[in-house]
Amino acid sequence: MAALPRVVTSAAGGRGALPLSAALLLAALAALLPQDASAQYFGRNKVQYETFDFRILKTPHYDVHFYPEEADAVEDASRMAERWYERLARLFQHEYESPKPLILYADHADFQQTNTLGGSISEGTGGVTESLKDRVIMPLTGSYWDTDHVLGHELVHSFQYNIAKARSGAGLRGLTLLPLWLVEGMAEYLSVGRDDPLTAMWLRDAVLRDDFPTIRQLTTDRRFFPYRFGQALWAYIGGTYGDEAIIDLYRRSLRVGWDPALRQVLGINSDTLSVQWREKVEEEYLPLMAGRNDPGAAGALILAPSTGAGQQNVGPAVSPDGRWVAFISERDLFGFDLFLADARTGEIERKLVSANSDSHMDALRFIDSAGDWSPDSKKFVFTVFADGDNELAIVDVESGDIERNVKIDEVGALSNPVWSPDGQYIAFSGMHGGISDLYLWDVETGAVQQLTNDRYADIQPTWSPDGRTLAFVSDRAEST
Repeated sequence: MAALPRVVTSAAGGRGALPLSAALLLAALAALLPQDASAQYFGRNKVQYETFDFRILKTPHYDVHFYPEEADAVEDASRMAERWYERLARLFQHEYESPKPLILYADHADFQQTNTLGGSISEGTGGVTESLKDRVIMPLTGSYWDTDHVLGHELVHSFQYNIAKARSGAGLRGLTLLPLWLVEGMAEYLSVGRDDPLTAMWLRDAVLRDDFPTIRQLTTDRRFFPYRFGQALWAYIGGTYGDEAIIDLYRRSLRVGWDPALRQVLGINSDTLSVQWREKVEEEYLPLMAGRNDPGAAGALILAPSTGAGQQNVGPAVSPDGRWVAFISERDLFGFDLFLADARTGEIERKLVSANSDSHMDALRFIDSAGDWSPDSKKFVFTVFADGDNELAIVDVESGDIERNVKIDEVGALSNPVWSPDGQYIAFSGMHGGISDLYLWDVETGAVQQLTNDRYADIQPTWSPDGRTLAFVSDRAEST
């Protein structure tokens, strides 16, 4: 039996650490999907596989619904919620009239079973705030930063709805008439802030392609992602006119609409604001791109609509022999599937796995998880949602048959499985009770070993070439 690997951490608590931007990525990919949120479950009914023994933790402003498995993580989340309440109540100059329900699930697989919401819940749904029932429903993410961000985002919505329904508001009808970028962009700006590398990426790309939206285009053209561009616009308004102007604009927009509110508060119209905003963004980013190469200069484009792939092609994994690339795409109509393509040309060989036609799974987990090849390039391991939990699935690449479905007891959510160089182990990040740790699964015996056991996020393991060490991303202190 080979020696077990040691683990090496990579601190990722800062905003620049893309691996811990999962909540942002969830929102980004969810909004880009060309089909309805439930399309990956086309023709299937939502099944509740487990019965959750909910308790209530009362805080000054929230009734936090949880079950015993997640009690430790929920203590932290409840403190986050109260911290957000104090910030947002001060900013909006608004108080709840009574405590609001906050329903927390230990992981996304549990959240997908919820009966508090009708219809199926896709992987792209990071949380939901219900306006009529005045409650927030969301899963813990396994990362303090991500949970704090998603919670903050949803609680901004809670304040938005509560203000709209208050006597001084205009009712929910006024809110439903507001553009999506205004509502979602505000939730992103107030929960993430002004300095966000993910949003900066979208802005740089728009400037580079000379395809930066006006506010009117942002309101009507679905090509422009309302979360990211909305956040950027509110960041410009807050940085130029002060965050007080954001709250005043929101309250007035509820009563009279966006354009009249803009004229009343800032004394300008949308066209003028669009020009000012674009000029500021170009002033910031054009100098940074001077002399930089086009992405095409770095390599060949192999997976894109122009090469026969879908609009969204994610989680690419090149086989060890360099022949194939496995990736997940919505190339076909009804959801995301696993495809095999030539790594040199991008020509799609075939569909490896379809969740819609395979009884072993309900859906692929693809937004924050990629799969990995066996060392001999004959098998591929990936994560699926099945029977209320996440499972590892191993497909024989030549035949396309699912050889094994592996459910790890006591681990409800799995992500980023990686095969050891000798083929003996598969390491992965797993969540239990809302907390993520690293695990090791023995391919031959099926034995599972937990490698880390703490309250920090331990995600995205990667093997060293000699198989003796695992590096991974964590939000633990920089001194470790």
